[in-house]
Amino acid sequence: MEFTLLIIIIVLALIFDYINGFHDAANAIATVVATKVLSPFQAVLWAAFFNFLAYWVFGFGVADTVAKTASTMDINLVVILAGVIAAICWNLLTWWLGIPSSSSHTLIGGFAGAAIAHAGFGVVTWFKEGKDGGLPSGVLIVIAFIVLAPLLGALISYLISIWLLNSSKKSIYPKIFTLSIMAVTVWFVEKQMKYYADIEKPRFDSHFWSVAFEAHNIKWLLVAFIILSISSFCLIFSSLNIHQANSWLKKFQLLSSAAFSLGHGGNDSQKVMGIIAAAVAVYIHTSGVAQESLPEWLNVILPNEDKGISGAMPSWIPLACYSAIAAGTLSGGWKIVKTMGSKITKVSSFEGVAAETAGALTLYFTEHLKIPVSTTHTITGSIIGVGLTKRVSAVRWGVTVSLMWAWVLTIPISALLAAITYYILSIFL
Repeated sequence: MEFTLLIIIIVLALIFDYINGFHDAANAIATVVATKVLSPFQAVLWAAFFNFLAYWVFGFGVADTVAKTASTMDINLVVILAGVIAAICWNLLTWWLGIPSSSSHTLIGGFAGAAIAHAGFGVVTWFKEGKDGGLPSGVLIVIAFIVLAPLLGALISYLISIWLLNSSKKSIYPKIFTLSIMAVTVWFVEKQMKYYADIEKPRFDSHFWSVAFEAHNIKWLLVAFIILSISSFCLIFSSLNIHQANSWLKKFQLLSSAAFSLGHGGNDSQKVMGIIAAAVAVYIHTSGVAQESLPEWLNVILPNEDKGISGAMPSWIPLACYSAIAAGTLSGGWKIVKTMGSKITKVSSFEGVAAETAGALTLYFTEHLKIPVSTTHTITGSIIGVGLTKRVSAVRWGVTVSLMWAWVLTIPISALLAAITYYILSIFL
């Protein structure tokens, strides 16, 4: 019975990942479709490819955070099953209504709500202090980023927009500023890099290729590539006519949407990995099966910093999760594309580049901090930030306020729905 439940949870988690893909497809492709840089079909192919490519770029930090939403020693598989079912139901409902709600917060809210119904509020990891001065974790931190992620996206997109606008003027000062940004970026990224001696399992004998293809390094090299590419454009922006500038900005939209799709894949796929990892850990605890006797394809070990235990996960889990979200993205999500691409504010190639770049950078940094944020909230905030550079009235605040209500309500409604689902399932299981 326990093993059957585990398999059902894994299948439903991958279905959720697929739904997440088409629910959140709009986040990455709305602006490139709205500005006609790509057709809708080309856009979903583009986004799906980079969703899947994220498998080789990101680690499992966010997956670990999600897996520890509730203590796996105090819950059972029915809890996780109820959480996943509730998350699927809320995701399908908001997709049907065309509301860009957060798949991430739906999953975490569902997991937490079912856990509370089973064992009370104490079972949920609300707040945990960071180790060695690191950032704290827990559900309260995730809730805080409901506000912080879109604010961060809005601030970064606003600053990028102002930077681009000033770079279009024939003045020496924006160029000096741009060169300073380039120098700081190179210095910062170099500090973040892991060199051969620091890599636990080098992929190649060659020091150069091992460093170049280390997942941690790829992420920071991408950050450098994005910022340096925009910086290079800023240096020549003032010498271009309107037609040339628009042509370059449309090319940059391909780069920025690809970067955001990478962040979307890396951030959202990991949440499903976390749920599967938690399910395996609960199965081991409730069934009495020894870790050593598990089949190789189920040999999941949750990391424990306090005990110095490194996590382990069979490669099929991340591969299946990234494949599912890429397949979901290929299915599109046109109702939400319309909301994101035109209803919040009018988007041109200029605004598209600024919004997607800001969204991508926000996702990369939050993933680095192991915080599961909403890609939906992030890109919405970024689009609002771009609109604010024109005038406050350029943002359609009526639509935006409605979206914010959906954001605030997602976790509690998902939690309530999961609790009800748990009580119903408990009667039969």
